[in-house]
Amino acid sequence: MVFVISGCGNNAKTSGGASSTPAGSPAASTAPSTAKPAGGASVLDEIKSRGKLVVGVKYDTKLFGLKNPTGGEVEGFDVDIAKALAKEILGDEKKIELKEVTSKTRIPMLDNKEIDMIVATMTITEERKKQVEFSDVYFKAGQSLLVKKGSPIKSIADIKKGTKVLAVKGSTSVKNIKEKAPDATVLEFDNYQDAFSALKAGQGETLTTDNAILYGMMAQDKNFEVVGEPFTDEPYGIAMKKGETTLQTAVNDALKKLQSNGEYKKIYEKWIGQAPSK
Repeated sequence: MVFVISGCGNNAKTSGGASSTPAGSPAASTAPSTAKPAGGASVLDEIKSRGKLVVGVKYDTKLFGLKNPTGGEVEGFDVDIAKALAKEILGDEKKIELKEVTSKTRIPMLDNKEIDMIVATMTITEERKKQVEFSDVYFKAGQSLLVKKGSPIKSIADIKKGTKVLAVKGSTSVKNIKEKAPDATVLEFDNYQDAFSALKAGQGETLTTDNAILYGMMAQDKNFEVVGEPFTDEPYGIAMKKGETTLQTAVNDALKKLQSNGEYKKIYEKWIGQAPSK
């Protein structure tokens, strides 16, 4: 199961019950590491013992993980996937604690055992596989460009020398845009809302990240649009601490069940739009 972004959907609210702590068919399976956890119980054992799954999610990414300013709840596709995993692993989607992560902080928080896993629009890369265990691909996106309507930038080919491109620290987007448009000036921000605010303030001519995230920004402000075809493949995976292959297997089994029982399709259509057939 490889899940492909097919457009922008509505922004329905998720069901409540998860606590929040401030601070994107899975088929492309990652090869499990042979490393073993360093002594003691596995993370999966710890999760079951405490009766709660602690998950790192984004708080600033509309459609995937965004803190509702009215009710304070964190809502989105990744949040609902995390709750569905809690239900599969612990029998109740409310047995979950959500902690805020950014592209920069998510792996350090995982390494420090502040969270059990990351469900936060995280692209699977060979470099990251050296740092974490990834689940099978649970969402497929591609890097694109967000511009103000009427911009002369229509695709990656229009990024010229001196073009100011906004991106987020710690994301694969920074590396990709520097490779695809080496003459551009790349300005990096701590999170997506800061980057989007900078774009709206005219500090740059375009913002780049995964199209799935950009569609959420476009939904916030109709003066902006996603342009051109995606110029990278961005397969999202759920990340766990290196060596935690027991938890990795449990998550992959849960993802397969969510696909087979139709729950994944419901979550996808709630947040993104029509679910892909394969």
